[in-house]
Amino acid sequence: MTKETRLIVRTHSGEGTVDVGRKLGALLHGGDVIALSGELGSGKTWFTKGMALGLGVSPHMVVTSPSFALMNEYEGEIPLFHMDVYRLDKVSDFLDTGLEEYLHGEGAVAMEWSDRWPQILPDWCVQVHLTVLDETSREIALSGQHKRAVAILEQMKQELER
Repeated sequence: MTKETRLIVRTHSGEGTVDVGRKLGALLHGGDVIALSGELGSGKTWFTKGMALGLGVSPHMVVTSPSFALMNEYEGEIPLFHMDVYRLDKVSDFLDTGLEEYLHGEGAVAMEWSDRWPQILPDWCVQVHLTVLDETSREIALSGQHKRAVAILEQMKQELER
């Protein structure tokens, strides 16, 4: 592990949140995991819509929260596995679903409500916490300390400075 790298981004619209997600998605490879957290309505799904665009998912594809399905899969240049673990009561429920296999697979993973089960997250994940500032503005805190997470965040910093 290296020292934690952290970026803070403020957006002022849903489109701004999508754009930050798109920039992150464009940097991802198969096997990357993005651990999303934040209160209800903070923009986790909007952020994931952006990630899907960055991964090459068709802009005509509707990206929705997999609250009841647990996971939605989107085909792009790299597949996106969009998980929502809010409704799971315990870690064994997550393990029983077989979703753990996707954390070590060929696609990129976006896991909403990841803060409920931090023990299931791989070391290399990038943490993304969204905070509501007002009706349209969000603060997006991206962090990680594994070599792969730091590499993604360093590239993200460069993208945001452009």
